[in-house]
Parts: sequence; C-alpha cells; structure tokens
Amino acid sequence: MPGPPSYDAPPPFDAAAARRVRESLGMAPGHVAHGMQASYGLRHITPDTIAAWERGIASPSPSELSALAAVLWCEPTQLIGTPRSLREFRLIRGYASADVARAIGMDPASYDQAERTGKWTGDARQSAALASVLSLSARDRLTATGHDDRLAELLREAAETRWQAHIRAVAKLTGIDKHTLEEPLRTMHQEYQRLIAATLSRAGGSAASGEQGRVYLDQVLDHFWSRLPGI
Repeated sequence: MPGPPSYDAPPPFDAAAARRVRESLGMAPGHVAHGMQASYGLRHITPDTIAAWERGIASPSPSELSALAAVLWCEPTQLIGTPRSLREFRLIRGYASADVARAIGMDPASYDQAERTGKWTGDARQSAALASVLSLSARDRLTATGHDDRLAELLREAAETRWQAHIRAVAKLTGIDKHTLEEPLRTMHQEYQRLIAATLSRAGGSAASGEQGRVYLDQVLDHFWSRLPGI
C-alpha cells in the first residue's frame, strides 16, 4: 500500500484530462508551451515538457499548473486528479495555507503541521469551517482530515458483525445523522453476508472469507458513500 503523499509533492495531475482539453482546442504541445513562455515567463517549458506531463512521466508544479490551465482556457481543477490529502484539497482551491488557517480560526503553525503529518487536530467548529472554506463534501472532509482509515475500519466491522453496534461511532466520525445511516449500513451488512454465505455454499464451508468478500471490504468506502448521494 502506498504511503501518504509527500508534503512537498505537487497536486495530483490528471494527465489524460490535460491532453483531452488541449486536443479539444486544436492545440499542439508547442502551442501550449509557447503560451506558457510568452504569457507567464516560464521559459523552461518546452513541447517536450507538455508531452511528459501528458504521458504521466512528470507533473507540473502549482504555479505551472495555474499557467497551464490559463493557456488551456480551463479551471485548474479540471486538470487535477482525485485529491488525497488536506494539502491537495487546498491547492486545487488555489488558497495559501495561511489564508485557510486564518479563515477557520486556527494557528498557522498548527494548520501547517496538520498538512505535513496528515493528522487533523481542529475542533468541531474549525472542522466545519474547513469544509465550508474548501467546499468539501462529507466524504472529502473525512479524506482531507485523515479519517478515511478509521471510517473504513468501522464500516468493515459493521458489515462483518452487528451493524447496529457501529452506527453511533460512524455518526460521530462522519457528522451524519444516525437515522440517515441506518439504511446504508443495513444494506451493506446484508450484501456482505450474502457474499460470505455464497462462498461458504460453494466451498463446503471451508472459505469463510472468499475473494468476493475481500473485494467488497476493500471497496467499503465506495459502497458507503454511493448510498449517501448529495452528502
């Protein structure tokens, strides 16, 4: 399993999206490179640079990404892959860390530490303010504040054992009302138990955790959030 993204790493770049946008405009890599050189003074950008970005060999820095988006007449968010950390969520919104810290009422040093370590220490008010400032969905907020692993653990336990026993903890972690969580957790429990029952039937009771069951648990976050549209 890959480790957390480096604090100094560029935002996640969607190479395929960059190529699609460029081609839709009828531009060649040379046109893009010239635009970044002429309009933004990025003399080091060449057609080979653009090609390397689009092949996924390299990624633009935050300033290069902003210039690339401007040349391609699109928003930077259209060229960014799925954010994986608080820093990446901030970068795709185009905010400086000090500005976010000030907006949510957190000491800048504490906010920077949260980005570096991936451990969110903000209180409930600061967490709510963070979600508002960065326009985070409930799922994005959990990812940005480093709680995905804990949520996945609770959801796996709910699927494998009694889902009712985990609803309070899931509600507390996600901030979602317990009544709203009842149907998703019940359904996920039933789906997983059906997979295990089918595995036991096929294997004569010797494989209590079959491949389908393992895959289901590996994708438990996707199963959970897909049952909470609009949250």
